[in-house]
Amino acid sequence: MDMHTLYLTVPLAPLAGAVIAGLFGKAIGRTGAHVVTITGVAIAFLASLLIFQDVQAGNTYNGPVYTWITSGDISLEIGFLIDRLTVLMMLVVTFVSLMVHIYTIGYMADDPGYQRFFSYISLFTFSMLMLVMSNNFLQLFFGWEAVGLVSYLLIGFWYTRETAIYANLKAFLVNRVGDFGFLLGIGLVLAHFGTLDYAQVFQQAPQMANQTISIWEGHTWSLLTVICILLFIGAMGKSAQFPLHVWLPDSMEGPTPISALIHAATMVTAGIFMVTRMSPLFELSDTALNFVMVIGAITALFMGFLGVIQNDIKRVVAYSTLSQLGYMTVALGASAYSVAIFHLMTHAFFKALLFLAAGSVIIGMHHDQDIRNMGGLRKYMPITWITSLIGSLALIGTPFLSGFYSKDSIIEAVKFSALPGSGFAYFAVTLGVFVTAFYSFRMYFLVFHGKERFKQAHDTHDHEADKDGDAHGHHHGGHSVPHETPWVVWLPLVLLAIPSLAIGFITIEPLLFGNWFGHAILVTPNHGAMAELEHHFHGAMGMATHALITLPFWLAVAGVGMAWFFYMKRPDIPAAIQKRFALIYLILEKKYGFDDFNDWFFAGGARFLGGRLWRWGDVAGIDGTLVNGTARLVGHIANVVRHLQTGYIYHYAFAMIVGALLLAAVFARAQ
Repeated sequence: MDMHTLYLTVPLAPLAGAVIAGLFGKAIGRTGAHVVTITGVAIAFLASLLIFQDVQAGNTYNGPVYTWITSGDISLEIGFLIDRLTVLMMLVVTFVSLMVHIYTIGYMADDPGYQRFFSYISLFTFSMLMLVMSNNFLQLFFGWEAVGLVSYLLIGFWYTRETAIYANLKAFLVNRVGDFGFLLGIGLVLAHFGTLDYAQVFQQAPQMANQTISIWEGHTWSLLTVICILLFIGAMGKSAQFPLHVWLPDSMEGPTPISALIHAATMVTAGIFMVTRMSPLFELSDTALNFVMVIGAITALFMGFLGVIQNDIKRVVAYSTLSQLGYMTVALGASAYSVAIFHLMTHAFFKALLFLAAGSVIIGMHHDQDIRNMGGLRKYMPITWITSLIGSLALIGTPFLSGFYSKDSIIEAVKFSALPGSGFAYFAVTLGVFVTAFYSFRMYFLVFHGKERFKQAHDTHDHEADKDGDAHGHHHGGHSVPHETPWVVWLPLVLLAIPSLAIGFITIEPLLFGNWFGHAILVTPNHGAMAELEHHFHGAMGMATHALITLPFWLAVAGVGMAWFFYMKRPDIPAAIQKRFALIYLILEKKYGFDDFNDWFFAGGARFLGGRLWRWGDVAGIDGTLVNGTARLVGHIANVVRHLQTGYIYHYAFAMIVGALLLAAVFARAQ
């Protein structure tokens, strides 16, 4: 098989699985649906491994697959760019997707929409692969919109729930705001560069560095700054950065496997990947990089605070995802693109692990998601417990685990950045370490340790089943004791726990300091954070041992210790703090008021405008004036004309004579 066929196989194998499961789901049954989709994704993963080896040997590829439209000098093509950045993303997407597909067999076992779900997640994998493999903005935008569409379908998968429909509409609309900026950025690229091909755009970029654009009269802006900020607005929507972050926590209404696939490992990292791919453009605009860094810092810190007060197990993990995406964005702003991608990769493993472990707990708890009704699950669910502990330790940056290497590299890179916003960003990502450790281990201790709180909870209600009509949420006839989940659920946890432990240690040196990405990432000499980072790096082992005397490590230890003290030893203290600082608690509970403001200003404003347009435009203008007004006018004319219709012949003869005389007069005048 030649490499071009292999490139095509990667996105098309999951697409084939999605089509078969989606269109012929009833015919092939449940087993058929998961067999074809898992086979498709497994083929894509194996093909990605072969391509990875080929790229390691020095073979990259950049070329069209077919031409879609040619208009004048502009050719719009579908094409692939296979380099080291692409293959890393392909491996992450296909591996996490494969784990999620296997896990879904157990998680969705009782769901009537089983085949539909497999079709959707396979279609999502295809869309994401098209996005990361693209060599031009057109295909990037296709993949970008396709993952948005499938995410809409998946968040609202249980479409009988009002909350799910509200959440998927919210995700769709907020992403459209970001996508509007993204589309404007792509439009500016086409208008000024005359092409949508990455290689040609990047080649021309240095000549465009001093070009300005006048958006409104009297104000000139750097063209590349405007393009980069507009492209980044797209990333703010997809990667849930402040203030377009509001959709991601609500998207937890979808089934847990998609929370892991879309909202931890793949779709939300599309924005991070896109900015990294656009490094030749962003490097030419310090303003854009500063904007990226500050937005990331705000997201990293303030979304972490919200995780502290959440009681839904999936929402705690969702806010930690927002915070970690903020960390990646900060790294992009510091021109540490390779560190951002490194954290994207390590985060994909441990965050998918945490989401799937949360789903395992939810199954074990008979679909109760409230961590206040758990406790002591360690002895009932040993595999879920140990994998959750590994995921949590990786998340908070424990030395030697994967999250430590990527997270500490981000904090160091920001420290060495010379941009004006780096001081605030350094403060935000450092304090964020303590916040992350606190809320992660608050959840861990409440779920797996301490006294068992679920017996009384389950005797009174079966929370999730009563609430949401989830096909899983059936009553277990008094069986309130949790249980370890079947092997199809815990096997992906174990397989994700292995890279969560080791992948950072193994890959930090080649990815960050071995020029592993080659020409895929460009950093200009005036952004020296990575060079400084390399100067201070003395091997993965040295980095981990040195960490024991650094501030981030002790902040993480303090966060874990505080969580243990508050929730294991003195649970009265958090309640007292909540009472004492009721206003701060209310602000956090209201999520800083973003949702209320959006509902009042945007949704309320749209409803108000729509109501006025309906009343004045539809009722008064169209119905009142045009439709009914025309009918009334015809009626009035008819009333007048009716009096001329007398029925007497001499009246008509007289009218004919008058008419003939008038015609004769007109004719004579014309002569």
